Amino acid sequence: MDIFENIRLTFRHGSSLIKLIYINTAVFILVKLLLIIFILFNFSGNFLLTYLAIPSDLTMLGQRFWTPITYMFLHEGVWHFFFNMLTFFWFGKIFLMYFSEKQLVGLYLIGGLAGALFYVAAYNLFPYFAPELHSSILMGASGSIMAIIVATAFRSPNMELQLLFLGGIKLKFIAVFVVLTSLFGVTSNNGGGEIAHLGGALTGYLFFLSLQQGKDMTSGLNRFLDRISDLFHRPKMHVKSNPYAKSKPMTDAEFNMNKARNITDIDRILDKIKSSGYESLSSDEKKRLFDQGNKK
Repeated sequence: MDIFENIRLTFRHGSSLIKLIYINTAVFILVKLLLIIFILFNFSGNFLLTYLAIPSDLTMLGQRFWTPITYMFLHEGVWHFFFNMLTFFWFGKIFLMYFSEKQLVGLYLIGGLAGALFYVAAYNLFPYFAPELHSSILMGASGSIMAIIVATAFRSPNMELQLLFLGGIKLKFIAVFVVLTSLFGVTSNNGGGEIAHLGGALTGYLFFLSLQQGKDMTSGLNRFLDRISDLFHRPKMHVKSNPYAKSKPMTDAEFNMNKARNITDIDRILDKIKSSGYESLSSDEKKRLFDQGNKK
């Protein structure tokens, strides 16, 4: 099996966590390759990022209405991408111990949207960000991941995560640390990103709170996603034979030919068992052998 087939099967049969990581990885690789191609032809590829990242300017955002979704799958730097996906994998695995895969997808998207909302609102409300309002863009899955971190920490605050050089640290302390780091960093060079983190963190808390009240804030979005998925996966039509229809009786020649084919097929299966063992048989071959053994 080649590597691409292995990737395809892993994506198809993997959890929602793996699929989201794969999507982020695919977007990262594709964008990087396109940027390299543009540079080789002496063109700047920055316009590609501006069309996928979310702008803080409301006029530009209205023209690029898709960016609140695309930005949360977009990473420019290798280390930014690597640490985001590593953190997402760690906390995503813990999240799935307590919540469903649909809730993971729903919270990832809602957390990202909340991060985008906080970012755009802050840049348009606070005079501090006015000089960068028309040039600032935001990209990355950090807001979405922050929602996963906070929701997981509220669900299992005393679970310990083993960190390199630090040992076991409880999830509640990790969540407090990352939230305070983002809060203290809103006036830093990455102020927009830190504000998006806070939006994601609030979403994670509200998700946990909604479940405590017997509701699920991701259910509406997941129903919408299910409808979209159904549009591309229409049920296949199955034609069933009429059990009351009389089949045409076989002639003696047809019966003998059919019997000879069955004997040849069984002999082939027995030879395969002799040479490679029973486990080498396919499910159809095992069923065929079982059915033959039950015949009287």
